Amino acid sequence: MKILVSSALFALAAVAEIGGAWLVWQAVREGRPWWWAGLGVMALGAYGFVAAYQPDPHFGRVLAAYGGVFIIGSLAWGVVVDGFRPDRWDLAGAAICLLGVALIMFAPREG
Repeated sequence: MKILVSSALFALAAVAEIGGAWLVWQAVREGRPWWWAGLGVMALGAYGFVAAYQPDPHFGRVLAAYGGVFIIGSLAWGVVVDGFRPDRWDLAGAAICLLGVALIMFAPREG
């Protein structure tokens, strides 16, 4: 159950953070209205709250593992939203990150 809850929270955090950053990018770099940046800032703030609900009590561990989720989510966002096509090195790097996330969050620990 912990893996399911943690994975769902990571996915929600990724949508909030990557979506928020994308909205800001669109306002600054692509000429969208400035209120898009405001929505982006709110989404980025929501990311912080979502991350705080992870079942693991260690901030450093959660944020370190989320770094890998962010990489994978960013590539996926690029594919779905911007038409980006990752190459084999992008995919290999994402796979390594996913392994890192699993080790950091779900490896058996003493105590």
